[in-house]
Amino acid sequence: MMSKAASTLPTRFGFLLINDFTLISMSSAVEPLRMANRIAKKEIYRWRTISQTGEAVAASDGLSIIADYGIDNPEACSNLDVIIVCGGRRVEEQTTEPILRWLKAANKSGMAFGAICTGSYVLAKAGLLDQYCCSIHWENIAAVTDLFPRVSVSRSVYTIDRDRFTSSGGTAPIDMMLYMVRKQCGADVSAGVAEQFVYDRIRESTDRQRVPLKHTVGNQSEKLIIAVELMEANIREPISQSELATYVGLSRRQLQRLFQRYLNCTPSRHYLEIRLLRAREFLCQTSMNLVEVSSQTGFGSSSHFSKSYKEFYKYSPSEERGRGVRGAAA
Repeated sequence: MMSKAASTLPTRFGFLLINDFTLISMSSAVEPLRMANRIAKKEIYRWRTISQTGEAVAASDGLSIIADYGIDNPEACSNLDVIIVCGGRRVEEQTTEPILRWLKAANKSGMAFGAICTGSYVLAKAGLLDQYCCSIHWENIAAVTDLFPRVSVSRSVYTIDRDRFTSSGGTAPIDMMLYMVRKQCGADVSAGVAEQFVYDRIRESTDRQRVPLKHTVGNQSEKLIIAVELMEANIREPISQSELATYVGLSRRQLQRLFQRYLNCTPSRHYLEIRLLRAREFLCQTSMNLVEVSSQTGFGSSSHFSKSYKEFYKYSPSEERGRGVRGAAA
């Protein structure tokens, strides 16, 4: 039987296609639902596509999808649990007044909402993310944060905040949908979907998008970018702060100030995060034992590695590997 928490998650989806939407993100949201129905051998999930006009909508790659309904059709929202806004390129230009009015009207009926890729911008523009936390593609995090101060923007791959279901771009919607499938249909079904898609690890909402440093600091600090690139190139044999400062032509104190200003942490803390992230990739994607992983990521002993890992991720390397083996079913 479905738990009370699971019963509050949506099973009937309306995907609102915004012009220039990202097809891979839209497919990553729909396909787990299709496969879950197949594995469960019953129609748990239903979905439809919606566009402003009811006609075909072109994705950013030039392919088009014919919508089932237009927003003027009263049947568009009939028997839906949630409307998922599918965004993509130039979302600011593609967000029209008719779409915003329709979303606001749907909100008055008590509809839940979601978004994938840049779709959170559309919801925020309609005022439907005020006092909510959301995820959006990393390229749009800064813009949405600046434009909509009442919206809390997360770097997480996906965010579920009450009746708002938002995901970043690319394949991240797979993880959000598999979270729902796991809660509603059980771990066996969600793991089965992941296996069918050759999806090695189901990410949790606590997983963060990897934002390129150049996007974070722009052209403001070339020396910081060089310093981080040196860290990433020296994982197995970490270099000291003094060596790092010398390589980029700064004093240790100047280097520390640089990291504090742009990354809000010390160089040693950022270096540790880089090494632990690499360790997590090894644990989830290889069969290396803990001694090998600790050696490959520059830790003097497996005990030091395990302690550092647990302090950072809140669970041990052994538990991480167990989570990966179960397809994050726990």
